Amino acid sequence: MSSRTAILAPTLRRLYFARFGFALVWAGLLFTSASKLGPVSIALLVLYPLFDVAAAVIDLRSAQDTKPAPGLYVNIAISTIAGIGLAFAAASGIPAVLRVWGAWAIVSGLVQLAVGIGRRELGGQWAMIASGAISALAGTSFVLQAAQPDATLLNLAGYAFLGGVFFLVSAIRLGRLSARD
Repeated sequence: MSSRTAILAPTLRRLYFARFGFALVWAGLLFTSASKLGPVSIALLVLYPLFDVAAAVIDLRSAQDTKPAPGLYVNIAISTIAGIGLAFAAASGIPAVLRVWGAWAIVSGLVQLAVGIGRRELGGQWAMIASGAISALAGTSFVLQAAQPDATLLNLAGYAFLGGVFFLVSAIRLGRLSARD
C-alpha cells in the first residue's frame, strides 16, 4: 500500500460510510414528502448538495499530506451553487427543481468520475467511477423529466439511495484493501 493510500483510505472509508447513511436517511425522508414541494422537501433538496460540500471539505482536509484531487474544489463550488439554485428553483415548482438538480447531477457526476479515475490506485474507486457516470446520465433524465406534466421528486430519492449504495460499496472495498496490506 502506498503512503498516499495509507493516509487517505481510512478517512475516505469513514466518509463513504457517513455518506451512505446520510443518503439512506435523506432518500427515505424525501420519499415521504416528494409528492409536492413543501417546507420539508425544500429543506431536504437544499441540504443534499450542502452535505456534498461538507463531505468534499472533509475529503480535502484528509488529503492535506497528499496531493488533493483538484476536482474536489470544483465539486465544492458546483454543489454550493446547486444548493443556492435549488432554494430559488423551489419557488418555481418541481420542473425547475428537476432542471437544477439535473444540471448539478451531470456536472458533479463528471467531476466524481474524474476524481475516481485519479484515485484508482487507492482501490475501491470503481464504484465511484461508475457512480459518477450514472449520475451524469441520471442528471440528463431529470432535465428531460422536468418537461413532463406529471413530474415528481420521487426519482431523486432513488438517485440518492443508489448513490449511497455506491459509497457503501467503496467503503467496504477500501476496508478489504486495507486489511490485505
